Amino acid sequence: MPLWNRNKMRIVRWLRVIHRDLGFLVVGMSVVYGISGIYLNHLDGKDPAYRTEVGFVQLPPGLSGEKLSEVWKSDPRLPSLKKVIRIDESHFRLMLEGGVGVYSSLDGHTDYEKHTKRAFVYWINRLHYNKIKDWSPVADFFAVSLLFLAVSGIFLVKGRRGITGSGKWFLLAGLLIPLLYILLQ
Repeated sequence: MPLWNRNKMRIVRWLRVIHRDLGFLVVGMSVVYGISGIYLNHLDGKDPAYRTEVGFVQLPPGLSGEKLSEVWKSDPRLPSLKKVIRIDESHFRLMLEGGVGVYSSLDGHTDYEKHTKRAFVYWINRLHYNKIKDWSPVADFFAVSLLFLAVSGIFLVKGRRGITGSGKWFLLAGLLIPLLYILLQ
């Protein structure tokens, strides 16, 4: 066997070994980034890392800030109150533990919302956004690994399903999809 073919076979063999092992290594990270990406793609104006509870309570009308605080704190079903701030002559802002509310002294109508952290979603989104100290080298390793897996995968499939066969059309489509989205914006 000619030297070129032996060297080519060795390279392909090593490509397969590294591709396989690196692929298994980054599967977990791919799952985390994938789940986080889905959450981030569907924000709908809200942070997916927090669950929002919207509530309403009817309180007596005409309460002062101090009396409003007493009435609110006397009901154990309501979120913890930190502070009451006058907005105008007839409205108070309720600063809640993890939320906010508005009381109308005209009719006693009080709307509030409370935000509770979804720990798993919060942390995977922080990883995705690279907001955790010293995560950059791991994120860079992951990015380089994905590039390697993408490029090495092109050379691992042979024959009519490989890059010289139908694979080239899938590769072209994969390159065109993001390009078209950019150009059509």
